[in-house]
Amino acid sequence: MEVALAMATSVAFLAIICMNRLWSFPEAMHLDSALAVSRQLDIAPGLARVLAKIGLVDEGKARQFLFPRLRDLRDPFEIGGIRGAVDRIFQAIDRGETIVLYGDYDVDGVTSVALLHRVMRAFGTGVRTFLPHRLEEGYGLSEEGVQRCLAMQSPQLLIALDCGTAAADRIREIEAAGVDVIVVDHHETKSRLPDCRAFVNPKTGASYHYLCTAGLVFKLCHALLRTRRLPEFDLKKYLDLVAIATIADLVPLIEENRTFVQHGLRQLEQTEWIGLRALMQVAGVTPPIRPVHVGYRIGPRLNAAGRLGVAQDALELLLAEDAEKALLLARSLDWQNRDRQSVEQKTLDEALVQLSYTFVPDRDAAIVVASRGWHPGVVGIVASRLTKQFHRPTVVIAFDDSGEGKGSGRSVAGLSLVRALEECGQYLLQFGGHEMAAGVRIEFDQLELFSAAFRAAARRMLTPDLLQPRLELDAELTGPDITLKFLSCQDLLQPFGIGNPQPLFFIRRVAPAGEPRLLKEKHRLLMLRHGGCLFSAIHFNGAQFALPEPPWDIAFYLEANCYQSRVQLQLYVESIRQSGSDYGR
Repeated sequence: MEVALAMATSVAFLAIICMNRLWSFPEAMHLDSALAVSRQLDIAPGLARVLAKIGLVDEGKARQFLFPRLRDLRDPFEIGGIRGAVDRIFQAIDRGETIVLYGDYDVDGVTSVALLHRVMRAFGTGVRTFLPHRLEEGYGLSEEGVQRCLAMQSPQLLIALDCGTAAADRIREIEAAGVDVIVVDHHETKSRLPDCRAFVNPKTGASYHYLCTAGLVFKLCHALLRTRRLPEFDLKKYLDLVAIATIADLVPLIEENRTFVQHGLRQLEQTEWIGLRALMQVAGVTPPIRPVHVGYRIGPRLNAAGRLGVAQDALELLLAEDAEKALLLARSLDWQNRDRQSVEQKTLDEALVQLSYTFVPDRDAAIVVASRGWHPGVVGIVASRLTKQFHRPTVVIAFDDSGEGKGSGRSVAGLSLVRALEECGQYLLQFGGHEMAAGVRIEFDQLELFSAAFRAAARRMLTPDLLQPRLELDAELTGPDITLKFLSCQDLLQPFGIGNPQPLFFIRRVAPAGEPRLLKEKHRLLMLRHGGCLFSAIHFNGAQFALPEPPWDIAFYLEANCYQSRVQLQLYVESIRQSGSDYGR
């Protein structure tokens, strides 16, 4: 009964959020220059506003953005710490030392370990790997994880991947025990950095802040191969791992990340890694592969093992050399992902029950929900779903029987989660992460104090305007603009994701060309007419919203609908309003 009430409350609030989203129209800046670029590059004129909005008003810059080249990647030695890491790694290889790659259990950590493992094996070293157990050992260089690693592997050189930035004390202990440490990580730095053989983190420099750890590892591997060339080795074949990590870790698809992902997705379509081929088979992923396939099919399955238990299955899959074993591992990850979805849904339902009693939209600038018995492996996903649903920075915490909580947070534009947590640091045992995602550890008796402090910090940092969800519209189109050529030109802007969102178009005074139909009782199918052109449209979950009186203004994404080998245009409706509405700007 409580869950049903909470779900009804959630749906009602979501409907209010969607109906009240402001339509934010694009400014007409540099449109003439963008139109000139579209003519020079034979791009549909309807995309000129999109080019102008993202600053592509010069042919050279536009060409570099639309057709990124691997040859334009910058010198890897520009990144601080890379030179020291390369020297120490080759010293270990030459001496025959025991090298252990110590990774995080998420997609970025596991792919980083797999990538560096494969490259170092190409240099002839028998490198070992270690992944901590999420439930028993926690994130990163924890005391429990390090003790087990040292006891099992006896490393002389330990390379921490996607962790280590916040572990200065632990690294001092490891080095005091006679083990050299290299850190390759991209998490936010704190005032005290680790003192180790090499510290590679772009957050300490003036550029490269956008890279995930797998991107850093690719740069490190590039530096290794620049120093000692392997004539038959092709580093480009490893870009599929980098693309998967870059998308799954929600770092912005800008600059070199854009190059990594565009080329990496092409490499993924012809990947040489048996494990990735098996995973795509199980997940139903076929070319052309887009970021959405990684974000919703490949990434969650690689993450599943680490969320509910040990991430070793994911690592073994990425390193698999046997097709039969790879398929068994891929199926296992698929089953674990289904278990994760069940645990996640139960946690989300219970969180919505809490919010139905405690959350007041006009009062609360942030959300904190917590409970004993929740699985710490799904709190990040639940936080992400609540953030998207309520447009509030959210922290979800799972407490164990001892009263210690492990939580995960997600943010909205305008609030740095790490900065907000710094203001609440006195109530936390530990925290760290990025602007948009972070993790926390907390004692149960500090929960109320932390919750109040976090909501107060969010209230100070977020203006009322930032708390109001809005549709950032990119360009206005008419019916005749929407063609297959236009869709093809839009694909030049791929890959879409964080930092490079898919263009959101709008069209004014659209008329229905028939009665709307329902699909699965919750999606609305529409036929629309504009400028003498007919279009098929779908509004996912649109059945919960009443249609206004026509004619309509429609905000939509343009997609291809492939049916019986025919490619048709389809509008994916994001919002419908009555034409002439005066809300928004």
